[in-house]
Amino acid sequence: MPGPVFIEGDHVVLRTIEEEDIEFLQEGVNDPRVWRPIGSSTPYNLEQEREFFEEMVSDNDTVQLLVSTEETPVGTVGLAPIDREAGVAEVGYWITPDRWGEGIGTEATALIVQYAFDQLRLHKITARTYEFNEASQRLLRKLGFTEEGVQREQAFIDGEHCDVHWFGILARARQDEQLTSN
Repeated sequence: MPGPVFIEGDHVVLRTIEEEDIEFLQEGVNDPRVWRPIGSSTPYNLEQEREFFEEMVSDNDTVQLLVSTEETPVGTVGLAPIDREAGVAEVGYWITPDRWGEGIGTEATALIVQYAFDQLRLHKITARTYEFNEASQRLLRKLGFTEEGVQREQAFIDGEHCDVHWFGILARARQDEQLTSN
């Protein structure tokens, strides 16, 4: 049974990640269509995914949530690490490939960014994408993130060095956008 609803959107809900979700997480992060865009190149067995659950999901300096539609898990979204002193966190997300193009990742990311600003009182959310992940770059721009820089050939993914694009959004930029849209 999925964990309780933590944040509810129009088409997705963000739920707590429970031990029963470990197999779904393991399948997802081992799918080449997922691990390559998120910058992972290491396979994860069930025990390693359980360790991720114990260390990351249960850590107070992160927020990791299961993205679901109609009680079906379709991905994850999270803030990690959260630097409460500086008021900054990095957002990360992945959606199962069979649900790409439906706006699920955009809505889930918008929900957690809103939560970060409104509930955690964070000042800035950052995100990184790899040069080949144009869909993620579009998602971030659509949500108001600004590209802040490129680290040339910073990552080695799938046998190649690639650029890392960094994005950020400030709480005040989001507030300014809300004021101008009203």
